Amino acid sequence: MSTTPSKNFPTWALFSLAANLLLLMGLTWVLLPSAQLSLPYPIKKSAATTQAPKSTPDEPPPPPELGPRHQLNYQEWVVLLEKEADVIASRQPEHLAILLGDSLSLWFPNELLPQETIWLNQGISGETSAGLVERLNLLDKTKPDVIFVMIGINDLIRGVEDRTILKNQELIIRNLRRVHPKAKIVLQSILPHGAEKSTWQRRDRLLEIPNSRIQQLNQRLKAIAQSQGAIYLDLYPLFAEESGNMNMALSTDGLHLSPKGYLVWHYALQVVNQMGRDGGLRSGGETGKMPVLR
Repeated sequence: MSTTPSKNFPTWALFSLAANLLLLMGLTWVLLPSAQLSLPYPIKKSAATTQAPKSTPDEPPPPPELGPRHQLNYQEWVVLLEKEADVIASRQPEHLAILLGDSLSLWFPNELLPQETIWLNQGISGETSAGLVERLNLLDKTKPDVIFVMIGINDLIRGVEDRTILKNQELIIRNLRRVHPKAKIVLQSILPHGAEKSTWQRRDRLLEIPNSRIQQLNQRLKAIAQSQGAIYLDLYPLFAEESGNMNMALSTDGLHLSPKGYLVWHYALQVVNQMGRDGGLRSGGETGKMPVLR
């Protein structure tokens, strides 16, 4: 009696293989010297809550809607994000996705966010894991399909101990799963930095953080995601050179991302978004069958 391919090769593995192939193709295309800073296929603009101005290849995309926003202090930012979350909650849109994190998420160009999705960007420049824990309640009234979390690099820059970072990350995932039980929670890895090639103004602080430490933290984050019923998205290999340091073609200063860097991240989000809609990603009690995108 013959067996069907699905019995020999589980569906989740097929999705994982497809995801990795798509990410590899996307990264290869982005890094081609002739690649233009545009998508290789048409894409509709997402209905996000903020609009990011266009950027040049030599500088990171500026925070959405500069001007008065750029002068806000942390608490004012929190108040503003609360208002934006309340607006989204009042509309209860279908296919809502939320970005949670620091400046890396904040500066994500709106035009690169996957289409056919309403995006709520809740990034704050300089944010830490402890700060994110404290403001998760801003999202309580929203009903997202998926929440993407990336946090931790600012903790490292400020000298926060690994165990504290991991404890806060676990709290973030646990709280999100409790308040948003139907949402897919995607914990993204901490990205590498450029080490000696960095030109960021606080380069000395980056040099105090070995990228090997970030890799070890990411392994712990993977375990946290699996134990808490979340999806782990390993972006580190997509941004790292063979040395483990940030690929400077994807960064402006060794810390922040260039337009090409955001294009790489776009491909990862696009894959996760599509897999989620097709049923290829599972959370909750089926973490053992969950593909880890690496």
